[in-house]
Amino acid sequence: MTTKKTEKKKKNEVETEHRLNLRNIHPEDFDDIREIMDVVYSNAGGAFTKRELRSMIKYFPEGQICIEDNGKLVAAAFSLIVKYADYGDNHTYKQITGDGTLKTHDGDGDTLYGIDVFVNPEYQGLRLGRRLYDARKELCEKFNLRAIIAGGRIPGYLNYSKDLGAREYIERVKNKEIYDPILTFQLANDFHVRKILSNYLPDDKESESYATLLEWINVYYDDGSQLLGGKKSVVRVGVVQWEMRKMSNLSDLFQQVEFFVDTVSGYKADFVIFPEFFNAPLMAEFGKESASEAVRALAEYTQAIQEKMINLALSYNINIIAGSMPYYKEGALYNVSYLCRRDGTYDAQYKLHVTPDEAHHWGLQGGNKLKIFDTDACKIAILICYDIEFPELSRILAEQGVNIIFVPYWTDTKNSFLRVMRCAQARAIENECYVAISGSVGNLPGVENMDIQYARSAVFSPSDFSFPHDAVVAQATENAETTLIVDLDIDLLKKLRSHGTVRNLFNRRNDLYKVSWLK
Repeated sequence: MTTKKTEKKKKNEVETEHRLNLRNIHPEDFDDIREIMDVVYSNAGGAFTKRELRSMIKYFPEGQICIEDNGKLVAAAFSLIVKYADYGDNHTYKQITGDGTLKTHDGDGDTLYGIDVFVNPEYQGLRLGRRLYDARKELCEKFNLRAIIAGGRIPGYLNYSKDLGAREYIERVKNKEIYDPILTFQLANDFHVRKILSNYLPDDKESESYATLLEWINVYYDDGSQLLGGKKSVVRVGVVQWEMRKMSNLSDLFQQVEFFVDTVSGYKADFVIFPEFFNAPLMAEFGKESASEAVRALAEYTQAIQEKMINLALSYNINIIAGSMPYYKEGALYNVSYLCRRDGTYDAQYKLHVTPDEAHHWGLQGGNKLKIFDTDACKIAILICYDIEFPELSRILAEQGVNIIFVPYWTDTKNSFLRVMRCAQARAIENECYVAISGSVGNLPGVENMDIQYARSAVFSPSDFSFPHDAVVAQATENAETTLIVDLDIDLLKKLRSHGTVRNLFNRRNDLYKVSWLK
């Protein structure tokens, strides 16, 4: 049986439930804003005036945001857009805000400048400040601004100012030795301290007029310098798992290569990669010769194959990583992979590390340059087979912004394949990039030192929430001719490098060690 007392109790419970809503601020919110600011900023100048609030809404209504609970404003954040170079790091609150009016707002600026964030003290613990910071970041991204800059108060400093300078206090807060109610929160929201400002807010007695100049970088910022043909957010990659089969001449090879280029480009892919020594079937023609003589004879086809790949890249509008091929130059034999871009340009990466088998049977030598390739999609690199097993190379590439490492490989047995595969996956995780490996399958009777193949081509990713749970984007069936078509989100890499669960590149101890290229 329901009594009137029970009904009244239920009604009161409903009325005390939170109903939070994020929205833009309106002039009629002034009384709620003043009520909170008079409490929060009692020692730092108090509340905005009604004139200041109206001016802020007039100049930049989208930048003034709040959270209401059951219709009452309980938290708010204010901001404007500026050309930061017009002010630089040495500015005061009054200068950059136009004395609180926001008449300094510049819709053509490059930086979102955060003015104030405050929460009704009765709502502490609901993480409303974090919601407002996240909303600001979303605003920064939607307006395509370079960063968020803010002058942050350090109200906890008053308790330490007799013993610590402002700089030492901030360092101790960063090291979590001291808790500051504002700076600790800002650091937890991925802001970093650019500088210490003095006399930023003269009325801020708790901070003794000091402030931290804080910055949050928008990793999605696009300066708009190229409207067409710019770098892509999502890159589509095709990986060929190539079957070694009998081929009588170049025409047979070209027919099979074009089949795969045509197939992959039909999916509007940006790249297609072939395996290491994909042209090895032509060595059967030189079967009666020694292995070293046969591979040098094979090298005579390299220029013709390279030219064919360049033409295919142009005609099918796709960037081709042309596996690798033997290249004989000035009495030395190398293993070279060609990048054939779809604009008609090309480049080459020499295999740097030669296996003992390659040196013994063929007399191969290693190259001495590690290249980074700019393409119309993103920055890439090529490491041929054994090179992926040397982590220093991938680290150097990652430090220079490479997003995808392509690995054409050839392995004869499963244990050889596992070395390549597991090292490739490790490189993707530790360097926060994608790694695509392309191998060959099948048999080549009569071709010494290239007679059996084992492969399972794949594309690997970093290991974090935004990526596949096992850090494998796609993986082919073992020892079967096939292709993989995958989409790789480059923006996810940017986000990972700045906001990931762990940040391998950012957290390196450069004060203890480094990897450097000597040549």
